[in-house]
This record gives sequence, structure tokens and C-alpha cells, in this order.
Amino acid sequence: MRSGQIIVLVSPVFFLLIAIEFAVGRARARRGTGQDTYRLADAVNSIGLGMLSQISAVLTGLLRIGIYTAVYSAIALVPQDAAREFWTTWYGWLLALVFYDFCYYWLHRMGHESAVLWAAHVVHHQSQHYNLSTALRQTSSGALLGWIFYLPMAAAGVPPLVFVVVSLIDLLYQFWVHTEQVGKLGWFDRWFCSPSNHRVHHAVNDRYLDRNYGGVLIVWDRLFGTFREEDERCVYGTRGELKSWDPLWANAEVYWALAKDSWHARRWSDKLRVWFKPPGWRPDDVAARYPKPAFDIAKVTRYEPVVSRGVQWFAGLQFLGLLAAVTVFLWHSDTLPLPQAATWLAALTAGLWAVGAVLQGRLSVTEVLLVEAAALATASAALGIGWLHFIFKPLALAIAIVFAARRARQQPDGMTRFDALLLTGLVFSLAGDVLLMGSAKLFVPGLVCFLLAHLAYIALFRIGVGLFPRPRALAATLLIGAGMYAFLWQGGLPAALRIPVGFYVVVIACMAAQAIGRAAVLRTRDPTALWVAVGACFFMLSDSLLAINRFVSPLPLASLWVLSTYYVAQMLIVRHSRSAAWLCLAPSPSGERSKART
Repeated sequence: MRSGQIIVLVSPVFFLLIAIEFAVGRARARRGTGQDTYRLADAVNSIGLGMLSQISAVLTGLLRIGIYTAVYSAIALVPQDAAREFWTTWYGWLLALVFYDFCYYWLHRMGHESAVLWAAHVVHHQSQHYNLSTALRQTSSGALLGWIFYLPMAAAGVPPLVFVVVSLIDLLYQFWVHTEQVGKLGWFDRWFCSPSNHRVHHAVNDRYLDRNYGGVLIVWDRLFGTFREEDERCVYGTRGELKSWDPLWANAEVYWALAKDSWHARRWSDKLRVWFKPPGWRPDDVAARYPKPAFDIAKVTRYEPVVSRGVQWFAGLQFLGLLAAVTVFLWHSDTLPLPQAATWLAALTAGLWAVGAVLQGRLSVTEVLLVEAAALATASAALGIGWLHFIFKPLALAIAIVFAARRARQQPDGMTRFDALLLTGLVFSLAGDVLLMGSAKLFVPGLVCFLLAHLAYIALFRIGVGLFPRPRALAATLLIGAGMYAFLWQGGLPAALRIPVGFYVVVIACMAAQAIGRAAVLRTRDPTALWVAVGACFFMLSDSLLAINRFVSPLPLASLWVLSTYYVAQMLIVRHSRSAAWLCLAPSPSGERSKART
């Protein structure tokens, strides 16, 4: 049985125990003898990060197991036959588990003492609640460097199968210790990692910081001086609070902070030291120019953005659907070709991100449906699932049209010229989508529909700023378009299509130039105009990839790259263009003063 299938089989046990813990916490809270440690958004975020960790392990796990197997085969200090005979006895299995736990202790400890390792491990600590869902909150990048700490096991001849099994045992053991519903356990606390011991590890209290690293055995902490008894109330989370339900940002936040500090550091030695010094260390010049407030535990507040009960129900149902999809994926993941696994990983990640965004109030329900439809349209095209693609490709743009129309009706002034142009662009885009799903004879009509969509977008982006307010942007995009057209011509662009494709290239270059010029004009009044310009550039990228794949040379996973960039472009335009348009229509204070003088 494969590791993904084992996780699927034990998951019902996890969720049963979570349900029991939730019920016990609710009952104790009503009686005044305890507290309910669950919040929907936090639990969804934690479990979602666990799901993301498992599906990404389909790719990153190859690194960990692949390197371990290579080292085991090349430099094992014991002949493989003799090693296999020893490590597969009952005492060999037990020793392997202890050996693994010892290596895990040092990985875990260094994960708190080295910034680059903390950047991966921080995900597990970000929750400000402590319950069994927190146990499932795992990193997606830990395998990038974590394998280093297990090489002694490979050198000692521990077979890869034994390594995988004991690693699963060690990981599964740690699930039950993430609870506040179990108190101290006497003698057990002295030898093993227990709920009390591990609560200390997750706390940000000064006396608890960076303590109790053991996975199964707590004796490692007692031996190496990192043990601390639980003797005051724990405050959970991290000292650099996440304040987000975004699973991608949860994995990236510390890497991004380290990259910024490394970039800003003046000395080359500091640029490197940032990554390996303890978390929180910053070069003096960086700390002086970009100060951060000191951590004050008295000021810690839980991140709980308010959303309606309806949104919570919607997010919960979407999450259950994603959970079912992840379950199916994990069951079959080890047999999927790598391109298929990567495609489903991207689609499921988009869904998890969207659920977090709606719970955070960053996306509306309609926008979440748009993201999910776009993800399914893209994945089904890349995997050749025709019937699914024929449903979700037109559905995605239909949802975008509904979103734009509903937003227009909710404005005090109702439908305006701006809204009409945006809807025109989306409608022609939808028509182009439908035509391009047909036979090759419909390529030119589809191209015409997208050309009309771009003309509508040019008119939309012209509102309040004029036509091509930055001539240099127009020159740059036309130059890029000319280069792409020359490349297509040399690559075999059919003679019958050279004029329509050339005209299309000019129009989309003008659309991108108009959006970029508009962003330059509005950069201080509305920064979201920049996202519209980014969307226009993604449109150029998507069409370039489509043309290269169609006329020059087939690209690997072409549909994935073409449609993902296309939907990113449409989403950025439909989401961000309206606020910028209305700001540029409104007269600025300086304009009003000028009129007053005249």
C-alpha cells in the first residue's frame, strides 16, 4: 500500500477524533469547566494546509525519498543484505523508530534555530488555536532541506521501506498531542511527547519559546537541555503573526521576509547570514532602515475577520468538496504521471486558496465560483477531459459576466458606460472561448471575437486618462508584438492567417499599452490600476503561448499555461478595473481648485 493511500485510510480516524474533541470542548465550555478551542476559519485553514502539504508531497516527496534511496544505495556503511536482515527484525524496527525520532529532534530543533528551516516549519505554528486540526497544519516546503537530517539513517543502512514506515509512525503519533482537552499525564510526560509537553512547544510565552522538540520521545529534550514543564497558560501562534487564511501566503511569508532582508542588506556576508542565523535576526543596517515593532504578548489578538453565516456555510461546503477531491487524488497520486499530478495539484491549490480568501473577506462567493470554474476548465483541458472542459470553459466567463453585472447593479448610479464596455469585453471573450472549442474552421471567427473584446477593453481603459497616455508603453508593447509576429512567421504561420493574426497582434499590444499607461497615470490615486495592467500583460502572454503552440511547436502542457494565464488576465481585469475607472472619472482636488480659479 502506498503512502498516499495510508493517509486516506487514517483520515477518517483523524476527523472522528476532531469531532469528539470539538464536542468535548463545547460541553466543557457550556459547563464552565473548559473552553471550545475551535473556530471554523482557523480549522479550515489548518486542515487545508495539511491537504496542500499532502498533495504537494506528490512532487516534493520524490526529492526526499529519491535522495535517501540514492545515499542508501551509494554510501551505506553496512552491506545491504545484512542491513536489511537486521533492520527488518522486531528490534530493528523499534531501533529504526528511535533512530528516526532522534534525527527528527535535530531537524525540529534546527527548524527553530535556523531562519531558512524556520521558513518551512513556521506553517505548523501559525494557528492561534491549539487543537487536533492544528496537528494537520503542515508545511509544503519542508522536504526541500529536511532530508539532510535523515542521511545518517541511510548511511547506517536503514532500508527505504523501513524509513518510510517509521516516518509515518512518528508523524501519526504526533497527531493526538495537539489538544487542550487532555491535561498532564504524570510519568508519561517524563518520557514521551504528550499534550502538556507539546502545548509548551507551540506557545510564544518567553519561558516556553523554543522548547520541547521531541516527536515521540521527550527524553531528547531532557538530554540536550531544551525541556520545559508546562506551568503557565500558553499563548499560541507565532511572534510574527500571520493574520491571513491564505494557504499560499502561509507557506511563503517567512521566505518573503528573508528575501527582502537579504536584498536590503548592504554587506554580502549579511545577505547570506540572514538565511542561516536564528529567526528574527536582522543585519543592523536593515533593522535601522526597516524597523519592526518588538513582540508584546499583551498585545496579541486573535485573527478572526467577520464574515456572514451564509459565507461560512458556503466555505464549509466548498471545503468538503475539496476534501473529497484531495482524497481521490491522494488515493491515485502515486500512479499518476507527473504532468497529470502537477495539473491536479495546481487546480486543487487554486480551490484551497479561494476558500481561504472568501473566509478572509478578500473574495466574494461569485469570485470563488469563478476561480473554481477557471481551475476546472484549465485542468480538464490540460488532461484531455473533453466533457468537463466543455462545461467549465464557458461557465467560467459566464460567472465573470454575472459578477460584473451584479456589481454594476449594486452601485448607486447603476449601469454606466464603464460597465457596458466591461460586459462587452467579457461577452465577446465568452463567444471567443466557445468558438475556439470548435473546429479549426472557427479559429478566425474566434479570433475576431477576441479582437472585439480587446477593442472594448481599450475603450474601457481610455476612460478618464485619454488614449495611450504613455507613448513609450505603446512603443514597447508594439515592439514585443512585432517580435512575436516575426517569430510566428518564421515558425510557419499559414499565409491565409498572416493578415488577421497581424492585425490581432497590433490590437492586443495596444490594449496592453493602454492598460500600462493608465496604471502610470493612476499610480498614486488608485494602485489597483497596476493589477489591471498586469492582467493585460498576462493576456499578451496567454495569446503568445497559444500562437506558439498552434503555429510553431507544441508546448508541453500547453493548455495549462495558455488557460491559466488567460483566466488570471480576465480575473485581474474584471476585479480591479472598476474602482480605478471611477476614481479617474472623479475630479481631483487640484482639478477642482483650477476650475475655481478660472
